[in-house]
Amino acid sequence: MKAINYQKPYVIAEIGCNHKGDMEIAKEMIEMAKIFCKADAVKFQKRCNRELLTPEQYNAPHPHPENSYGDTYGAHREFLEFNVDQHKQLKEWCEEVGIVYSTSVWDLTSAKEITSLNPKFIKIPSACNNHWEMLQWLCDNYGGEIQLSLGMTTKTEEEKIIRLFEDKKRNRDLTIYACTSGYPVAFEDVCLLEITRLRECYEDIVKRIGFSGHHNGIAIDVAAYTLGAEVFERHFTLDRTWKGTDHAASLEPDGLRRLVRNLNATQMSLTYKKDEILPVEMVQRKKLKYRK
Repeated sequence: MKAINYQKPYVIAEIGCNHKGDMEIAKEMIEMAKIFCKADAVKFQKRCNRELLTPEQYNAPHPHPENSYGDTYGAHREFLEFNVDQHKQLKEWCEEVGIVYSTSVWDLTSAKEITSLNPKFIKIPSACNNHWEMLQWLCDNYGGEIQLSLGMTTKTEEEKIIRLFEDKKRNRDLTIYACTSGYPVAFEDVCLLEITRLRECYEDIVKRIGFSGHHNGIAIDVAAYTLGAEVFERHFTLDRTWKGTDHAASLEPDGLRRLVRNLNATQMSLTYKKDEILPVEMVQRKKLKYRK
């Protein structure tokens, strides 16, 4: 495994559906992620719920009624869904403030709709990384970077995903994320050394290795960076007490701001001394160094 070349960390604020189905809240989150938090990108979600869910799933009650925005799970998901024209507006708002727009796609219809907007990258969530038809369509029809999480994925499935991208000659456009799918994830289940394993297996094959975290706090993201993760994806909300299943595993603005600050500080610090005694030390050496 090659030595790590510590590039500037790339931080994605995953808004997902934490906007509560409100475009004005989504706009505020875009501006907050860029201006206050200094994130590099924001990421939303796009689902065609009739395609993604069976009729039984669509018409069933939400498993956690206290977090539901509708009488059924399907109605809940539709309430939180933005259409493609709204996503076009989200992308325009991102461009106005200078932050990258992206979206996770959960089904083939959504993949086609978001591809029509030509974002810089599209994300495949862990839940859909074995949707082979969608992966093949994106490889054939979308020219940008494809990012893909490997939560709840077997090694056999992982190898099949990588082979598909190699066969399509799109592996150099692929970023893969070490990920544990839970909301939130206990520290003992984060399994940061998966980053090392992914580097050993795929660093020379894919574009980048990332870390998609659903844990509490921001301390272990720095450890993920030192292990070689280059891209960081964290759920983002304006208020962790809001109704919804993702808010509790999300960072509020000050948490995301601190995460960006800490990762950038770590990147600046991961160097060797250019001189045996640095200029900042020379002043102290003259004043403090023991002399007979």
